[in-house]
Amino acid sequence: MNGIGKSTLLRTMGRVQPKLSGNIALNNTTLEDLNNEELATQISIVLTEPLATKNLTVKELISLGRQPYTNWLGLLTPQDHSKIMDAIKMVELQALQDRKCYELSDGQLQKVLIARALSQDTPIILLDEPTTHLDLYHKVQILKMLKRIAHDLHKTIVFTTHEIDIAIQLCDKMLILDRPTCHFGAPCELIENESFQTLFPSDTIRFDAKTGSFKIKN
Repeated sequence: MNGIGKSTLLRTMGRVQPKLSGNIALNNTTLEDLNNEELATQISIVLTEPLATKNLTVKELISLGRQPYTNWLGLLTPQDHSKIMDAIKMVELQALQDRKCYELSDGQLQKVLIARALSQDTPIILLDEPTTHLDLYHKVQILKMLKRIAHDLHKTIVFTTHEIDIAIQLCDKMLILDRPTCHFGAPCELIENESFQTLFPSDTIRFDAKTGSFKIKN
């Protein structure tokens, strides 16, 4: 749902913007008590803002994820290069690593941004609507890739999305932001609890619990 606060919540979790209220803690430490270097080794974030420049190569952009670990000269160590190559392989960008970012499609560029977050090597990755402007094939490809990364590398990946049907099929847990009550749990639990029923006007769209999808009401 637009305007419900998905991006605000995610950006607050990444300390991109100040919190409106409440507290957020990471390993029993509030985010405000972490310095920038400590935070950058715990949380990486992929936002929807356009890149400042697309004149970098794919590998150069992914290498920026190693900034929290380099010295003041920004020199990359053999370990840094290893992390960068691991990220490139994980998202299958080997054939594109020397291409300029302005030459990429939206789907390819999104994979590069995810690889940059991977090279940062944080236990938590936050993504704000990573499938925006992508066609159905690339939406599914990106979200399946995120699930594989989360499971294979044991990372916590949190993303906001309007693709509820796809998220139901691929996510381990979902948080439904709704007013006045939010719902959190495994998709099957949320279906059983009828948590999806009130997301849209009942005279326009209904949720089919048997298929786990939304149907246009005739």
